[in-house]
Amino acid sequence: PPAGGGKYSQLENANPVIFQRSGERQQTAAEEDEDVHDPIDDREIFDILYKTTQNDLLMLYFHPLSLEELNVVEQVRVQVNDADSTVSVEFTPTIPHCSMATLIGLSIKVKLLRSLPSRFKIDVHITPGTHASEAAVNKQLADKERVAAALENSSLLEVVNQCLTSRSL
Repeated sequence: PPAGGGKYSQLENANPVIFQRSGERQQTAAEEDEDVHDPIDDREIFDILYKTTQNDLLMLYFHPLSLEELNVVEQVRVQVNDADSTVSVEFTPTIPHCSMATLIGLSIKVKLLRSLPSRFKIDVHITPGTHASEAAVNKQLADKERVAAALENSSLLEVVNQCLTSRSL
């Protein structure tokens, strides 16, 4: 932590392993053509999440790094079936007792709910074996009523919205 406190003095994981970013995908002409059917794929979901992971709230608890750089979100842990309208995202907390796990999962789920057509069923869960409260967090994230109730809480909704606000680069 910086001397004298400061914004990053509350880090839960002071020495995380840092992973290389994959960078943004270059879009093809066909992907930009509105007249061509372009099914949603794993990389598109990853790109949606990639663009929202550097933000002030998560930096307060982690580091000025993206969730990709912390290996919390990886493209290989995103599964999409456009034909069946399903999206599954596994995320990996940086430490087994991460107090932000539920908030991170909720923020990922809300971002996808807001970004994807309503036909998609979205499953967000912790990578198996990576968190002490994995079953409890996954149960909360899978329960539509709990998610809806959480988002009706104006204080929690404000925190989620802060999580989803990309900082300017």
